[in-house]
Amino acid sequence: MHREEFHDLAKQGFNRIPLIKEVLADLETPLSLYVKLSQAFGTKNTYLLESVLGGERFGRFSFIGLPAKTILRTVGTPSAPVNEVVTDGQVIESDTENPLDFVDTYFKRFKVALQADSPRFCGGLAGYFGYDTVRYIESRLAKHQLPDKLGVPDIQLMLTEELAVIDNIAGKIYFIVYANPSIANSFENAQD
Repeated sequence: MHREEFHDLAKQGFNRIPLIKEVLADLETPLSLYVKLSQAFGTKNTYLLESVLGGERFGRFSFIGLPAKTILRTVGTPSAPVNEVVTDGQVIESDTENPLDFVDTYFKRFKVALQADSPRFCGGLAGYFGYDTVRYIESRLAKHQLPDKLGVPDIQLMLTEELAVIDNIAGKIYFIVYANPSIANSFENAQD
């Protein structure tokens, strides 16, 4: 993508614009690339996802999420949930609304300029909705809350803005970085 195209997309109101670099992946496996990227960037708030459809043995795409700066999480109980947005280890936003509404509202803040030839998953929220999340949907279950012995969030989602997508069929890797045009020099910083 050229700078002019980036600025045109920003003028159209997009607040997340993916910059994609494509390289050959002749000698890389998803796991070997994950190990290399982990050594370079660390493993905290990262993931390796494989896509497999219909009983295939090998999936076409593998997704490696690089360290996420922003995490959405929900702790507490259905009667008193605490939803947080944590950026760089600091809680920057907190509320007590329904966690599913909170995630939906947060996600709608982003207007992403997806490209027609983008992989199926090319960023966004990745993580988990824990077993007890059903208590936020089925109100009759909220009354039967068991003690939380593990102390893990009911919901934890990473905002994936930097990732590597491996196309195992085409033998290519797509490095994707989302730039926020409202931040000065975001195009240049994403190019690095």
